[in-house]
Amino acid sequence: MQYYLYIKSIHIIFVVCWMAGLFYMVRLFIYHTEAQQKPELERDILSKQFEVMESKLMNIITTPAMLLTAAAGVTMLCLNPYLLDQPWMIVKLCFVVGLIGYHLICQGKMKQMRRGVFTWTSTQLRLWNEVATLFLFAIVFLAVLKNAVDWMFGVLGLIVFAMILMSAVKIYKYCRMRNR
Repeated sequence: MQYYLYIKSIHIIFVVCWMAGLFYMVRLFIYHTEAQQKPELERDILSKQFEVMESKLMNIITTPAMLLTAAAGVTMLCLNPYLLDQPWMIVKLCFVVGLIGYHLICQGKMKQMRRGVFTWTSTQLRLWNEVATLFLFAIVFLAVLKNAVDWMFGVLGLIVFAMILMSAVKIYKYCRMRNR
């Protein structure tokens, strides 16, 4: 069973890489969106640079990390199939599916921006960035506590945490507008 711990370690390492990629990806989207307000020459130069950065981050780091995270997770489930009988694991896997959906939406946003379509404001993107944080909190707490009943308290905590994050984004926006 020693190899199980190696697989678990690989899983954790690539979760960290995946999450770092997602957090940075949306930050790049924010900068890319804000660059659209610049004069044409500056906007063109910045957009081309952000497109390169976004593409490399998504294709070289974030997506491979997601795939390796999933592969290690599936391997652990195959080695310990009884985990699928645990309510906390089912809830955790639902959040993982949600995080994969978040990843795919980010890929779609990247492709939209490459075509010059910017449908979300930088404030909306800042809020979107916090969605990944909520997924991360939910998944980690479920994996560590291993109790779906405690999850009820966790949901309340997540709602409060989400409200704090959204308030922080709004305050940040207010401060930025005031300092202009």
